[in-house]
Amino acid sequence: MKQIITLLSVVLITAPVFSQTNHNRKNPDTMKLNAGIITEKIAESKKFYTEILNFGVTFENEFYLLLHTPNHKNNLAFMLPEHPTQQPIFHKPFAGQGMFITIEVEDVDKIYEALKAKNVEITVDIRDEPWGDRHFAIVDPNGIGIDLVTYTAPEQG
Repeated sequence: MKQIITLLSVVLITAPVFSQTNHNRKNPDTMKLNAGIITEKIAESKKFYTEILNFGVTFENEFYLLLHTPNHKNNLAFMLPEHPTQQPIFHKPFAGQGMFITIEVEDVDKIYEALKAKNVEITVDIRDEPWGDRHFAIVDPNGIGIDLVTYTAPEQG
């Protein structure tokens, strides 16, 4: 019974968001992408994304966490593996390799300095690329590389 109530809560909370999103679309081909990661590390992920990257919590229950970027434009979800309310395609946990997230920011240097001040481990030091990225990278608790980037004009050669 508790699982049914939880599932209904998710549906009732998210239904207005989906309904509003669909009604506000002028182009039926427009899409919005929300990525989800199946992991046992929901608490660690919540702490990392909210405290390190200033994401907010949109929705949370005992098996699912939906976060939003500080500007509320993008979402990232985390879900426990093997949850009985989910279909088998959504049961297997992320294996910790082969995924990255790019987060575009207005001032990558400011973010870099702020994360260094929080003693966040920087995996790829800040750098400029010839194709126009100024970026650095960190890794989340699930092993996902996060590339924080400000796009600039590519070098003329």
